Amino acid sequence: MSGPKIGLIDIETAPIEGRVWGLFDQNVGLNQITTEWAIISFCFMPLHGKRKDIEYLDTSKKADPRDDQELCARLWEILHEYDILIAQNGKRFDMRKIRARLIMHGFPPPSPCKIEDTMLMARQVAAFTSNKLEWLTTYLSKQQKSKHKDFPGFELWAECLAGNPKAWAAMRKYNIPDVTTMRDVYLRLRPWVRGHSNVAVYTDDERPACPVCGGLKLKADGFQYTNVGKYQRYQCGSPKCGAWSRSRHTLNTLEKRRALLSN
Repeated sequence: MSGPKIGLIDIETAPIEGRVWGLFDQNVGLNQITTEWAIISFCFMPLHGKRKDIEYLDTSKKADPRDDQELCARLWEILHEYDILIAQNGKRFDMRKIRARLIMHGFPPPSPCKIEDTMLMARQVAAFTSNKLEWLTTYLSKQQKSKHKDFPGFELWAECLAGNPKAWAAMRKYNIPDVTTMRDVYLRLRPWVRGHSNVAVYTDDERPACPVCGGLKLKADGFQYTNVGKYQRYQCGSPKCGAWSRSRHTLNTLEKRRALLSN
């Protein structure tokens, strides 16, 4: 194995439609729903892919834009093929929504993959003004998240569902930068995150490797101490990484381990 297959993904969904009597603080009953939500587009790219590797699919050619059967079939293939997927708010929204539609369409479970959520990463490592992708890309990416100015706010989704080709073109321009800018954000945050998926596990190389990026340019630099042991500390020398890690085995002698007390 040469390492894990890692990709970035972002979906856009059509809203639930229903009948309500007001605009504020409404409780909508199940019998008030007239149309269920669906996935109407997604963008995907491998972590280290080029522009040509970006994949975008939507339901613009469907008679019913909420017909996401074929789109979900491709999403199932991606989930089944990749070891780690990166998504903004992916654990709470994207992946749960994808799974819901796969179950509703009768797909079997894809092989398990790990999710790295850039929103949760940002929340873990720092106190940014906002953890939303729009703010994060402003400061952590050379690109900017699209604002679809020609179809502001909900108008973009409404016009897509109405079959407006210009709106679908705007959706494409909106969805793709969500993934390309998210990659920049992910790579900036990744070295700071504690508990990131250990990518070194996915290779058969027996040399020590950075658990964050898989790089082999590790420099022993000091020691890390826990309540029960002393460990060799390393810093990754790979470009755009610099993550810290430590050995898994304590440097304490057996006598030292036996002498340690707990409080």
